Amino acid sequence: MGGPPFAHWSLPAALDTMDRAGIATAVLSAAIPSEFTPTPALAAQLARLANDTIAGVVRGHPTRFGLLAYVPRATPQIAVAEIRHAYDDLHADGVLLMAHDGLTYLGDPTLEPVMAELNARGAVALVHPFALPGVTGIAVPAFVADFLADTTRAAVQLVVNGVLNRYPRIRWILAHGGGYFPYQAARLALGRSLGYGTDLATVDRTLRRFFVDTAGPMSPYSTPSLLAAIGAGRILYGSDYNAVPADTVFAGRNAFLADPALNPATRRAIARDNALALFPTIAARLATGRH
Repeated sequence: MGGPPFAHWSLPAALDTMDRAGIATAVLSAAIPSEFTPTPALAAQLARLANDTIAGVVRGHPTRFGLLAYVPRATPQIAVAEIRHAYDDLHADGVLLMAHDGLTYLGDPTLEPVMAELNARGAVALVHPFALPGVTGIAVPAFVADFLADTTRAAVQLVVNGVLNRYPRIRWILAHGGGYFPYQAARLALGRSLGYGTDLATVDRTLRRFFVDTAGPMSPYSTPSLLAAIGAGRILYGSDYNAVPADTVFAGRNAFLADPALNPATRRAIARDNALALFPTIAARLATGRH
């Protein structure tokens, strides 16, 4: 429900798309907006169903897939329980957290137990957006602009509320090139005079605490800014499949390979080496050829 009509994932279609695009290994996740789980019980049930199912795919194809387990935020207790299940039972490679859950964004003080558990695990956490809370009836589709703002809101909260400093072992990935955050982070310094924000030194330091993926915005327009703000060692190739169809994956792959801002070394780092360093469990499976 709620996704584009072509987004019905299947293992044969995914493997075919990967093979045709030259993608050796894909890290799978299920981004489940809170709008789809109106009760805590349903949120816990759907998260467990999604994570257990994807974990089965990874067990069957350990060198082709990795798992970012979805963490439901209906309550901190439910979230912590699913994190423990993901790591202890499913051997997840990382987690996925939605940028917001209703009106609560990542970085909110109510999520301290969740952050503490992720920090204890040394988790890799992908921040994934959805439609902005309370925004309806807008002519511009949410995926064009609002998704990027949603990711930016989460990144800002993580920085301003000091989450990155209190939980330094969590490694954060911001989807879709980091939303607007790498380009507009300096507004946090501007905002200090208005009672919300931080200083430029903190902005510069925390920008390089985030990883970003190339899904969506990676292009000659955005690549130079990402290289300057984040650094080539913290950019990860992302296809956005199957929220986008296979043909879009191929077009994005071609644009990445032809991007004039990248040299062979940075292109290889973004395409493979950065991810292997960030996900040692996946690197180990690829090295041994088994789970």
